[in-house]
Amino acid sequence: MLVRSGTTLSTLASTLASTLATATTALLLALGSAGCIKQALVDGQIEATRKGAAAIDTLGDYEVAESIAFNGLGQFEGMHYLAPDNEDALFMLVKNWGAATYGFIEDRMEQAEDAKGMESELYLYQQARARAGYERAIHYGIELLERRHPGFEAARKNDDTIRAWLKNFDDKEADVEPLFWTAYAWLSKTNVAKDDPALVGELFIGAAMMERAVALDEMYMYGSGHVALGAYHARNAMAELDEAKKHFDRAMEINGGKHLLTKLNYAIKYHCMKADKQSYEQVLQEVIAAGDILPEQRLQNTIAKRRAKRFLGEERLEACGF
Repeated sequence: MLVRSGTTLSTLASTLASTLATATTALLLALGSAGCIKQALVDGQIEATRKGAAAIDTLGDYEVAESIAFNGLGQFEGMHYLAPDNEDALFMLVKNWGAATYGFIEDRMEQAEDAKGMESELYLYQQARARAGYERAIHYGIELLERRHPGFEAARKNDDTIRAWLKNFDDKEADVEPLFWTAYAWLSKTNVAKDDPALVGELFIGAAMMERAVALDEMYMYGSGHVALGAYHARNAMAELDEAKKHFDRAMEINGGKHLLTKLNYAIKYHCMKADKQSYEQVLQEVIAAGDILPEQRLQNTIAKRRAKRFLGEERLEACGF
C-alpha cells in the first residue's frame, strides 16, 4: 500500500484495522456458510437413510440381514456423532438397536441356552450382549423423549408419576414411534434379565410407555404394541392372562395373522403359560407353514419362522411343561 503525503500514522492504522475487520468478517461468513452447508448435507443424508432403511424389512435372507443390521448400527452411531441434534439419527439408533438385539443377539442367546444351558459361559455372554443392546436403545430413546418433554428422571418414581408425564405425549405423528421403540427395548431388556429384581421392579415404566403408544396409534407396526402388551400380561402364571389374550386377539384383528411375530408370541407367551400344548404347537406350525404373506415385513416373518422351529424343540416344550 502506498502512503500518500500527509497521511498520518493514525489514519493508516485505522485503514488497516478496517480492512482487516472486513476480511475477517468475510472469512467468518464463508466458514459459517460452509458449516451450514455441511450440516445441511449431513441432515439430508440422515433423512434419506431413515426413509431408505425400510428396505431391510423386505429381505428374506437372515444372515444377509444380520450383516446389514450391524453395519447399519455403526453408520447410525456415526451419524449421531456428526449431528447430535438430529432427531432422525437418534430415532434410528433407538429402533435399530432394539430390533437388531431382538432379531439377532437374542437368537444367539436362545441357541446358547438350548445347547449349553442358562448357567453356561456362552449363554451368559449372549445374555449380557442382549441386555447391553437394549440398554443402548433405551438410552437413546429416553434422550429423544426428553427433548420433547423433559422430566423423565422425576417421572420414573412410580406408576402414577410416569403416566402423568406420558400424558404430555399427545402427537400421534411425532410421538408414537419413539414411545413404541423405547418401550419395546425396556420390556425386552427385562425379559432377558428376569433374574434382576431392580429391572423387574421398573417393568411398569416400559408397560406404561407401550400403553401410551397404543393409545395414540394401535395400528403402528401392524398392531405390535398389542403384541408387546400381550406378552407383558402373560409374563408369568400369576399375571393377567385374560388381558393378554385380549391384546393378542386385537393384534390378530389388525394384521390378519400375516405379521407372524404376533402368532409366535401368542404361542410362546400365552399358550405356553396356559399349558395349552395343542394350541401352542398348532400356532407355531401355522407360522412355519406360512408363505410369503407380507413381503414388506419379510424379515420379521423370517425371524418368526426361525424362532417357531426352535420353540417346537424338546428344550422349549419342556420349559412350557409339555
